[in-house]
Amino acid sequence: MNLFRRKSVADLQAEVLTDHRLHRALGPLNLTALGIGAVIGAGIFVLTGQAAAKYAGPAIVFSFVLAGIACGFSGLCYAEFSAMIPISGSAYTYSYATMGELVAWVIGWDLILEYMFAASTVAVGWSGYVVSFLRDLGILIPSAFTSAPYNHVTPADAGWNIWRLFTEGWVSTGAVLNVPAMIIVGFITILLVLGIKESATFNNIIVAIKLTVILAFIAVGLAYLNKANWQPFVPPSLSPGEFGWGGVLRAAGVIFFAYIGFDAVSTAAQEAKNAQRDMPIGILASLAICTLLYIAVALVLTGIIKYTHLNVPDPIAVAIDSLGHSVAWLRPIIKIGAIAGLSSVILVMMLGQPRIFYTMSKDGLLPPIFGSVHPKFRTPWLATILTGSVAMIVSGLFPIGLLGELVSIGTLLAFAIVCAGVFVLRFTDPDIKRPFRTPLFWLVSPLGVFFCFWLMYGLPRDTWARLIIWMVIGLVIYFSYGMRRSTLVRPTSVSASCPKD
Repeated sequence: MNLFRRKSVADLQAEVLTDHRLHRALGPLNLTALGIGAVIGAGIFVLTGQAAAKYAGPAIVFSFVLAGIACGFSGLCYAEFSAMIPISGSAYTYSYATMGELVAWVIGWDLILEYMFAASTVAVGWSGYVVSFLRDLGILIPSAFTSAPYNHVTPADAGWNIWRLFTEGWVSTGAVLNVPAMIIVGFITILLVLGIKESATFNNIIVAIKLTVILAFIAVGLAYLNKANWQPFVPPSLSPGEFGWGGVLRAAGVIFFAYIGFDAVSTAAQEAKNAQRDMPIGILASLAICTLLYIAVALVLTGIIKYTHLNVPDPIAVAIDSLGHSVAWLRPIIKIGAIAGLSSVILVMMLGQPRIFYTMSKDGLLPPIFGSVHPKFRTPWLATILTGSVAMIVSGLFPIGLLGELVSIGTLLAFAIVCAGVFVLRFTDPDIKRPFRTPLFWLVSPLGVFFCFWLMYGLPRDTWARLIIWMVIGLVIYFSYGMRRSTLVRPTSVSASCPKD
């Protein structure tokens, strides 16, 4: 059987015109807000401090610059694809049109890892801020119910022994479950089932709140900068990947997960009012705004408190606490903003995953149940409930550092494939109408691939090991189910290929 059979771009564009089951309710402002809603969250409120403390020190700023450059190349490629093929499948659909079904399955399976674990990662960060905020109000939640029951420390002598990297190093923390993280995932799941318009309105409100809070933190923090906290700006290397320029590279790979937002925008393409015009606006505008905010927050955060104190679930709150009573008024505002901001990230991550399921089900690679659309709410409700259920379990059991690294490597792989796909399609289908064209594609696409793989190279070995195991599981499912049930094996009309509700 031909593992590299492709769906033609013309067929995909025809599918957009005939499949109206999802509600087209999003304009350019909604799409930009979705991108900001996904990008501005755990990266700023949690991972910035942790990556600075563990890997890069104040040079975390350079890590964001590196990640932003890689995202810039990838964002331009995403903009071309999303305007040309406005379908919910994101990188999965783009690779199906350029590199064939097997590559598409690998990316689709990778996106499942990316979105589901991203929602869980952010839910853990959300829990940290909620617990801290409630503590300020005198409400104490037992620690056994606010953190993961397991932590993971990579065995120093494991080398590339995948079995040891995957199975060893697990440490019991004494906790039972991270209950607040599970609660927020459950709430967002219900909201997403109810409708895309309701979800987008909720997200717009939350984005306005968190942008106001972040700008307030930057404005206040500038008055309290202590240049001594930036010395040395690039801490000397202690071991490979720990501080020094190697640490800057590793931190860029770790925090890259925060930039997943514009990929999430592309998953909402079938719910955009005018996708050919609005998708590039939403993707590129959200990326530009968020990159500038990340750099500003990283500079201020490491300037008002020594980076060694930031390996905590709520680093921005800790930084504000260190400034004393004069800015005590800002502390609850920061925490409310963080809680609101992280909520919108969970929402956008969990919006993306069911739409990947929906598209893969339409193509026959997953069972029809994953493509079921609710007759009243017009959302992929069963896939949303499944995504939420798994994300609840994962967020309740695992620590944020481990989850964030898994999401980063999955995101980087997807971005690399999209960048390569734009290059390939310029030669295989040069005459296809492209409402947005990646400028200097012969340079931008290869550089996007290079930067993504370079950042992947800097991630820990155990993260690579888990990615490999995840991919093996996915290939088993593809060869045992999807390969024989693909709509390209049993050609049908576009309308017939859509699962019945």
